[in-house]
Amino acid sequence: MVTADHTRAPVLEALADYHRKGRLSFAPPGHKQARGADPAVREVLGAAVFLGDVLASGGLDDRLTRGRVLQRAQELMADAVHAEHTFFSTCGSSLSVKAAMLAVAGPHQKLLIGRDAHKSVVSGLILSGIEPVWLEPRWDAERRIAHPPSAAECDEAFDAHPDAKGALVTSPTPYGACAALRAIAEVCHRRSVPLIVDEAWGAHLPFHPDLPSWAMDAGADICVTSIHKMGSGLEQGSVFHLQGDLVPPELLGMRADLLGTTSPSVLLLAGLDGWRRQMALHGKELMGGALELAAEVQAAIEEIDGMHVNGREDFCGPGLADDLDPLPGVIDLEELGITGYQAADWLREHRSIDTHLTDHRRIGAQLTHADDHKTAGELLASLKDLARAASELRPAPHVEVPSPSELRLTQARLPRDAFFGPAEKVPVSEAAGRVAAEMITPYPPGIPAFLPGERLTEPLLRYLRTGLAAGMNLPDASDPELETIRVVTRDAEGESGDTE
Repeated sequence: MVTADHTRAPVLEALADYHRKGRLSFAPPGHKQARGADPAVREVLGAAVFLGDVLASGGLDDRLTRGRVLQRAQELMADAVHAEHTFFSTCGSSLSVKAAMLAVAGPHQKLLIGRDAHKSVVSGLILSGIEPVWLEPRWDAERRIAHPPSAAECDEAFDAHPDAKGALVTSPTPYGACAALRAIAEVCHRRSVPLIVDEAWGAHLPFHPDLPSWAMDAGADICVTSIHKMGSGLEQGSVFHLQGDLVPPELLGMRADLLGTTSPSVLLLAGLDGWRRQMALHGKELMGGALELAAEVQAAIEEIDGMHVNGREDFCGPGLADDLDPLPGVIDLEELGITGYQAADWLREHRSIDTHLTDHRRIGAQLTHADDHKTAGELLASLKDLARAASELRPAPHVEVPSPSELRLTQARLPRDAFFGPAEKVPVSEAAGRVAAEMITPYPPGIPAFLPGERLTEPLLRYLRTGLAAGMNLPDASDPELETIRVVTRDAEGESGDTE
């Protein structure tokens, strides 16, 4: 067996060779190595962006890709994270997870899916016609937050739906909560069906023993990872990994080719390749430093009146998550008396600090290997200022978060049928009891509150209306003001009974 040389970076090396040989292109892209780029654009982006923007085949590699540049880079990535096959995607994990779904199930076939799935999974259901069998998340009623479904829930769902083609779970969640992946994989493999893990937030997990186990090591068959979220890749840089014999690699490749671009960005490929080399050579050291810094920062946040960093004692335990990644840095602001929306807006406006995760009571102060004591110090100073300014933001607008039982909606029609079928807009006051023909997704974290085919309820609609008034971001609503909802027409609704 040949030992992989992780000092190499095939994409970066080929790009350097392209420049060294002074290749002259009479093919796309039309800016021709920045020469045709608008000067004002070059001033903002810099010439390097355009210099790295070349054709993948017929540029970075020859027209028949005989240099195997991308293939070699993918093989090195697979070796670095203990996978058998790796595929690069420059269309984000939103594409990668759809390709994984299509490789496991087809139209009108069943797939077990955690209901805390990202909107990209729901988009995959709409495009494919796959019938979802929803796995209930584990709801923390005290903190009003969902954690990944359990292995027992998965086992029971397979018993009820033995014709299901596999399962898909999200782990870690954007909040860092992790599922018992090894146990869920065993449930799937007892039935000889694959497990897909949407591990978009877990690119860093393979590189330090103190982080939660990652999907390939836990026995998953397909794992989707966003390198840009917790790694050093550029936005839209994603990889998906495969192992075992339940999903043929050529089939997964075909499904990805069906959805992917024929013009992949070499910039993004170079970011993926370089990140793999960085982590293969220095990952344990870098992630160890990030974990140490996170522990220091989170201990300091605990000293700020009204703020609490959610740790294992909050998120893990019976009926809750099975493990926790501490790096998302989820800060509960309930005692401070303000919403996460208010906090995020105040930090951006007054301290030029951007946070990612926001909800009715939390923000996420994500730390990665790129942070240091300087950035951490700026974060802490800004959070202290926020605590002092909180009295000016109170009283916080009230968000009516439903109880766990009220969050569960009936799937009355397949998502694809409801989305593409006859629909009409009705006032939100008349939408309860109707079947949704759109999805509406608080973002971040990007988990649909409801999706096409689900029967709407008044508590869920109140949650969205009060959330929007409080500052919730609903970017995919057909009516941004949420005065109307797109629903299945009465006639079309009567054509099909409930799917469950």
